[in-house]
Amino acid sequence: MTTPAGSGRGFGSVSWWGLSPALDLQAESPPVDPDSQADTVHSTPELDVLLLGSVDGRHLLRTLSRAKLWPRRRFNFFVLENNLEAVARHMLIFSLALEDPEKMGLQERSETFLEVWGNALLRPPVAAFVRAQADLLAHLVPEPDRLEEQLPWLSLRALKFRERDALEAVFRFWAGGEKGPEAFPMSRLWDSRLRHYLGSRYDARRGVSDWDLRMKLHDRGAQVIHTQEFRRWRDTGVAFELRDSSAYHVPNRTLASGRLLSYRGERVAARGYWGDIATGPFVAFGIEADDESLLRTSNGQPVKTAGEITQHNVTELLREVAAWGRARASRGDPEEQQRPEASPEPGTPAPTPESFTVHFLPLNSAETLHHKSCYNGRFQLLYVACGMVHLLSPELGACVAPGGNLIVELARYLVDVRQEQLQGFNTQVRERAQAAGFAPQTRARPSETFARFCKSQDSALGSTDPAVESGTPSLDVLAQPLEASSPAPEGLTQPLQGGTPHWEPCQLPSESPGSLSEVLAQPQGALALSNCESDSKTGV
Repeated sequence: MTTPAGSGRGFGSVSWWGLSPALDLQAESPPVDPDSQADTVHSTPELDVLLLGSVDGRHLLRTLSRAKLWPRRRFNFFVLENNLEAVARHMLIFSLALEDPEKMGLQERSETFLEVWGNALLRPPVAAFVRAQADLLAHLVPEPDRLEEQLPWLSLRALKFRERDALEAVFRFWAGGEKGPEAFPMSRLWDSRLRHYLGSRYDARRGVSDWDLRMKLHDRGAQVIHTQEFRRWRDTGVAFELRDSSAYHVPNRTLASGRLLSYRGERVAARGYWGDIATGPFVAFGIEADDESLLRTSNGQPVKTAGEITQHNVTELLREVAAWGRARASRGDPEEQQRPEASPEPGTPAPTPESFTVHFLPLNSAETLHHKSCYNGRFQLLYVACGMVHLLSPELGACVAPGGNLIVELARYLVDVRQEQLQGFNTQVRERAQAAGFAPQTRARPSETFARFCKSQDSALGSTDPAVESGTPSLDVLAQPLEASSPAPEGLTQPLQGGTPHWEPCQLPSESPGSLSEVLAQPQGALALSNCESDSKTGV
């Protein structure tokens, strides 16, 4: 029996969590130049960062949590995703991270963060929080003035009106617009997807998960991921079990996305889980730590699991980010801003209410940003996730200021990818970066997780690299997603109701078997072109 396992399709067509550790973007950006980067309004140097496919906001949160270690700067984060559910997740996660400590304590906030971010099933109290927060956001999205007043860190002004309407529909689904667990039966959808992925190996799924963990993730530097937690996630989708296992039974609607599928010769709108079932959400916060004691070993085995390290790192991160939330809550009240708890450390200035803004850009706008003068040559740092590398082009490079930096996430932790494919992908990343006007950073520390480049001072829009044009398979030739290329397995999807947005998968020819482009473009890139089609065909 043919099985898709090992084909890269275990990562799905929608990414919900990052496949690399969180970065401090200030550490990756060029040194601040007070003369050229000063904001005339705030008299504070600015850092403008463009992120393609960052998915879960981990880089943004870590940057905010470590801001006290750097000279003060005002952050402008420009986030470009390829599906509106990812935008909605960004908004929910940031709302949770900046929640008033008097309403939700640090431990409750960190546990809620982990469950919403990485679990397929939630505890009832966490599900109730998601519904309440989603209902609030659904009312704020259509009202720009109220949105700016209550969430001053957020800017949706660049989104198109139809995207805002679709975003509102996503929040209304999260808030329970369609009642009952059958609106999104996560356990059945997860198991059906796993059966379809493993095929005849489904009955040996524990052996498969052990092989992927020990022979792939452990060998690539993620030794702290424990066998039991990885098995549990592969079987149930619950990565962080912070309470009794019976407490997790409410579907996590934030992991739902809509698709148009081919079924018996017809196009059928369906909602399902199209995300990762291969690697898991352990890499982003669970395999590195500032506190080295968390990574120590005893008798050759780690003393802490990836789940325990993740909980510690997220708790500390939210503790530091809370200072930004307090600063925003106290805007307009000078006495409140002078309180000691508003400052992370003695002698460190507290962040101001306007110290950072998250700007969401329109879907599929990566190829047209350079046409707008406000983006041309603006960004000091460009971050590109591995599933968005096909968008790295000279046009996108034109948006980076001379001397700016480029960080590309590599495919190290994609367990379905063979070593020779990883090397081929790394080569393509270098070629695309060179064609976009970047050169490798000479002083960058060696890394198998990120590729680091800097913008050449004499780079020009339109420069090309012959190796990319002729000799190297193009990364933007996407394979047709597994779920769209065959009839939808029974129980794998749910019909869409009401106004929930949906996207049509692109119909493009696949490359040769084993092509790394086919494997790596799917996690986020598979929908990058499909949204353009849905705009013209469905009017969403």
